[in-house]
Amino acid sequence: MRHRWVSVLICAAVSATATTACGSGGAAQTADGKTELTIATFNEFGYEELFKEYEAAHSDIKITQRKTGQGQPHHQNLFTKLGAGSGLADIEGVEEGYLSQVMSKSGQFNDLKEIGPKVEDGRWLQWKTDAITSKDGKLIGYGTDIGPLAMCYRKDLFAQAGLPSDPEGVKALFATWDSYFAAGDQFIAKVPGVAWFDSAAQVYNAMHNQLETGYYDKSDKLVVDTNADIKKDWNTVTAAVAKGQSARLAAFSPEWNTGFKLGKFATKTCPSWMLGVVETQAGPENKGKWAVTDAFPNGGGNWGGSYLTVPKQSKNAQKAAELAAWLTAPEQQIKAFKAKGTFPSQVKALDAPELLEQTNAYFGDVKAGALFATQAKKIKAAQYKGPADGQIQETVFSPALQSVEQGKNSEEAWKAAVEGAQKAAK
Repeated sequence: MRHRWVSVLICAAVSATATTACGSGGAAQTADGKTELTIATFNEFGYEELFKEYEAAHSDIKITQRKTGQGQPHHQNLFTKLGAGSGLADIEGVEEGYLSQVMSKSGQFNDLKEIGPKVEDGRWLQWKTDAITSKDGKLIGYGTDIGPLAMCYRKDLFAQAGLPSDPEGVKALFATWDSYFAAGDQFIAKVPGVAWFDSAAQVYNAMHNQLETGYYDKSDKLVVDTNADIKKDWNTVTAAVAKGQSARLAAFSPEWNTGFKLGKFATKTCPSWMLGVVETQAGPENKGKWAVTDAFPNGGGNWGGSYLTVPKQSKNAQKAAELAAWLTAPEQQIKAFKAKGTFPSQVKALDAPELLEQTNAYFGDVKAGALFATQAKKIKAAQYKGPADGQIQETVFSPALQSVEQGKNSEEAWKAAVEGAQKAAK
């Protein structure tokens, strides 16, 4: 699950047996002679029990985790210490939204094809590996989880609107973005006071991630103002806002959280990690009202996911790479999925019975593991992300779309978004 909220990074306490201070980037010897490997993660990777398992099998290794609750402070720390030249953990987690910034500094990370153990060919979905491979062919990270997209919806509200409410019946509604927004028109006409979707930015981001070319082309040229597909998606979403389809709720705000509980909107773009968010925010009183379908407009896509990297600052890079390779093997990623719901990016894991048989009681006992495995296999390529891609999405386009929801003219907001993207790219 990958959310990006600002908070202060607090370094995890180092074991009393370690001789290094919190923030040291190199491996250290513990008092009893073990090699200490540090790993910095954020949110939930599901690795806590795996660390114990690895230590039990490697009596010479002590693993110290530095974990922060949110992604943004973790990455701020990462980039600060990359600039300083010291202070990083032996293994650093990297979320896809920050990948472009990491790839622009790929020379500061180890090539895992050189220092890491041999891993089986085709371990990861190809697009997952391609995204972490530098232009000169270096693999600087091992894939952890992904966020294949599905659509969540309120069955009771669909029935109230006279729309199909079973997973098969809704597939025609969610076949394309045109059919999705057309269904939204029907819905708001029949159910006054309830919106079709939660947030313009949440829908737009899913649409944008499906484009072959996003904010940048592959030569790192900003193409926001020349990419007709971006403007088309903008126009489509803001037109839906003008018709009243949006609940106008900023994602992850208290109002957005409450919107789930009170039934303020009927559909939600749902990467795999979003199911846990829906259940938490909608609460037990709405169990069975929410459903999820593998139908997704224009076929699906990916939203979220991370990697494990080994910075060149690591003083024991080979052992760090061995740990990172083990953590991202299919067997371990299935265990992480069962622990925290992090959906695996490993090809073998996507066919594992433990994944395919997993059900979700909150969503009517749907076989969620099999559903999202199907969605993952539909993804053919990851959109290229340029140097300021994440910043443009989070701090430029999302606020610009929110301004439209608050009453700003769509064309004025578009011009502001283009100007903001150009400033961010400088």
